[in-house]
Amino acid sequence: MEKFIIMILLGAVIVILGISNIRGNISSIHWYNRRKVSENDIPKYGKCMGIGSVIVGFSLVIPAVLELAFQSDLFDYIVLIGCIIGVVIMVYGQIKYNKGIF
Repeated sequence: MEKFIIMILLGAVIVILGISNIRGNISSIHWYNRRKVSENDIPKYGKCMGIGSVIVGFSLVIPAVLELAFQSDLFDYIVLIGCIIGVVIMVYGQIKYNKGIF
């Protein structure tokens, strides 16, 4: 039970940070990961990183709620697939707008 509550809370925090990034506030992203982003690319970078964060966050929240309701282990795959998709989007944003991963 507490595992699911932690997943829901963690996912909600990640979604909130992702929405903040989508709106152009990239201060929650570590300075090292955003140091090469040009001023013109900040909105696009924030949107890309935010979308990836929102996908990761929802991939934690939705399966946790469904698992509480239906008691099935199949929802773990949703977490895995959602996290992979979100991270791929964030790595794409890093490479495109930060000129590399680091």
